[in-house]
Amino acid sequence: MQINNQNIGCLFDLDGVLVDTAVYHYQAWKDLANSLGFDFTEAQNEHLKGINRMRSLEMILEWGGVQKTAEEMQVLATTKNEAYVKMISKMTENEVLPGSLQLLQDLKAAGIKIALGSASKNSGLILQRTGLAPLFDAIVDGNHVGTSKPDPEVFLKGAELLGVDPQQCVVFEDAQAGVQAGKAGNMKVVGIGEAANLIGADVVKKDLSGISVEEIVALIK
Repeated sequence: MQINNQNIGCLFDLDGVLVDTAVYHYQAWKDLANSLGFDFTEAQNEHLKGINRMRSLEMILEWGGVQKTAEEMQVLATTKNEAYVKMISKMTENEVLPGSLQLLQDLKAAGIKIALGSASKNSGLILQRTGLAPLFDAIVDGNHVGTSKPDPEVFLKGAELLGVDPQQCVVFEDAQAGVQAGKAGNMKVVGIGEAANLIGADVVKKDLSGISVEEIVALIK
């Protein structure tokens, strides 16, 4: 059914919502930590969801009890990113999470505007590799904003580019920091994952196959 409402915007986080690149982030960070003489666990990796690259590196170095200069940190961040990009360059459409493609297509058909709101600086490459790029009206990622979630900057910028009032936007997030960012931006939030990890979300679903366009519109109206 065609929904003639150009005033609704949907803003999607990337990692863990549309695609699962957490495994690649984890492996790249783990390799870096091991090269510095300490280990990095999957549990620690969970704390990095929605956090930008430099802040993630700061946290990892703190966990490892390692101190580096600003210049050394830049080198380490570049090393990690190069390893990560090498991994995601091999991604395919098969790595799109359940329900993601269908929901984006349904939103597009309904005339609802779609933006990406991600801390990733490699979102363009990931969207191209997975075939999702043409479905987005706007892309806001770590190359366009200076603050990490839970600051709402990435989502507010997305709403601005879509030309939609923040109160008419729905955010899709798998991280607590992202939920907080969406709420701080005065937006509705659909949490993807476990409710215990998504406190404050208006609705929580296992994945995007669990929510329809009608349910999304109902959150706004």
